[in-house]
Amino acid sequence: MPAAGRHNTGMPWAGIVRVSVIVLIVVALVFLAVWFGQRSLIYHPDESTPSVPPDAAAVTLHTADGLDLTAWEFAPEPSIDREAAVLVAHGNAGNRAGRAPLGRALAAEGFTVLLLEYRGYGGNPGSPSENGLYDDARAAWGHLRERFAADRIALFGESIGAGVVTRLSTEVDPAALVLRSPFTSLADAGKEHYPLLPVDLILRDRFPVVEDLASNGAPVTVVYSDADEIVPADQSKAVAGAAEAAGTPVTLVHVEATGHNDPALVAGDEVVDAVVETADGLGLTTGR
Repeated sequence: MPAAGRHNTGMPWAGIVRVSVIVLIVVALVFLAVWFGQRSLIYHPDESTPSVPPDAAAVTLHTADGLDLTAWEFAPEPSIDREAAVLVAHGNAGNRAGRAPLGRALAAEGFTVLLLEYRGYGGNPGSPSENGLYDDARAAWGHLRERFAADRIALFGESIGAGVVTRLSTEVDPAALVLRSPFTSLADAGKEHYPLLPVDLILRDRFPVVEDLASNGAPVTVVYSDADEIVPADQSKAVAGAAEAAGTPVTLVHVEATGHNDPALVAGDEVVDAVVETADGLGLTTGR
């Protein structure tokens, strides 16, 4: 007669194996869901087509991968025309309509302003991705280069747009970089918001701002706020430090604001002044 309880000896191990397999399957499913769905967490486009403001003109940008993108251009009054341009790359949410106040304010300071609109945003075809946004910025640069010398074009990037224009600056030779609320990399920003996920492992789009700054030769202005809840101020300050370490002139501008999307950070006087003072320092003045 077998000893009591001997027939149960293997059961705990079977249960452990079964639970382990279930956990692995769940982890794998979560990993796959995050891998394939992560761009919906990164990009939040307003896909509606906004009406063109009366003081702007719609322009078409042709990307290398065959997309025709609608963007807006604001022109200065002839009497204050600096004969210089600002290419504006916005953040990951909304569309160009939300940046019209910035375009209008910069045009009032004498700049031609091109509000780049990404693929998948504002009625444009395609879906956003890191490489796609880089292509969109190259198309915007090519559009401006038809009328302006490279050293008469400043690049302005907001949040994820800072990653877009910083990469562009490694390929072209702009007059300046103005980075509003830049992160050091998208992975670093992601870790702030998803601390339990292995962001470095699963992230497909990287936007390595600090890494790209090593190949940028243009002066850099970093605009940030201590109250920014999306991009920590420490990351924006680290971007300025990386630009300085790369040997480029750096200006750091702090803006009092209530958050990442505060109007003071989107198109406030201090933001506009940061662009104006950068341009003035480079001789991009009215009536050159």
